[in-house]
Amino acid sequence: MLEKLATEKRNSKTMQLDDMSVRGILEAMNREDSSVPTTIKNELDHIEKVVESVVQSFQTGGRLIYAGAGTSGRLGILDAVECVPTFGVSPEMVRGFIAGGMEAFTTAVEGAEDSVNMGALDMESASVCDKDTVIGIAASGRTPYVIGALDYAREKGAKTVAISCNKGAEISKHAEMVIEVETGPEILTGSTRLKAGTAQKLVLNMISTASMIGIGKVYENLMVDVQSTNEKLTERSKRIIMEATQVDYETAENYYEKAQQQVKTAIVMILLQSTYEEAVEKLEQTGGFVRKSI
Repeated sequence: MLEKLATEKRNSKTMQLDDMSVRGILEAMNREDSSVPTTIKNELDHIEKVVESVVQSFQTGGRLIYAGAGTSGRLGILDAVECVPTFGVSPEMVRGFIAGGMEAFTTAVEGAEDSVNMGALDMESASVCDKDTVIGIAASGRTPYVIGALDYAREKGAKTVAISCNKGAEISKHAEMVIEVETGPEILTGSTRLKAGTAQKLVLNMISTASMIGIGKVYENLMVDVQSTNEKLTERSKRIIMEATQVDYETAENYYEKAQQQVKTAIVMILLQSTYEEAVEKLEQTGGFVRKSI
């Protein structure tokens, strides 16, 4: 079956890869990478439907859950982890699972991706339910672990999505929504951490970011629910307040503290000249959207 997958075929443009100069290798990689965004553009209709599903899950108390093996699994975990500081959500709201468990994030766990049952067990451990959206990620589109995760999620009534880098992928048969970004042969045959991995990362960026915007985590183009977990993010929070309200640094810092270090609340307080309690109430009434609050 592997020889039929576009991601496993040899790239005719790099048959002499081992004999290329460093510059030639880099140019080949850059040329191949440049095709990825165009390929993704062809799947925007499908990606849009997935975002709508994720927004609905969030609005009803559900979660976004990724499941993958190898590079695909790591990319899902990376996206999930980054949502916490960027959008101020709990670690439970966006979760990533990888075949073989978290050990597999840094060390290959032999045979883990070949287990359908392991995929199902991971979804069971996450208590997947009908409010959730579960996204299975596999460059090849045939990973048993992902199939097991998707099948279990469907049984529990969750909305299911398959993301692959081959057309007519096997995992597409196990999901309601399908995103197939056919990136074609890699410059290094079968190394799907390259173009395929880039495509998956871009698609996951789209899904999580657009979904968070859809539930009020962004005002203008500012991340107004950012968590100030370190000095850099604390300073960024103050700059966000300055950008959103056009106040000076001292005023932004003052309101940042008055708002109990909640950027979104500080912005509403300044723009409406309200108290902390009034700003919190206004945000609650508008579902957390700053623009609707003001």
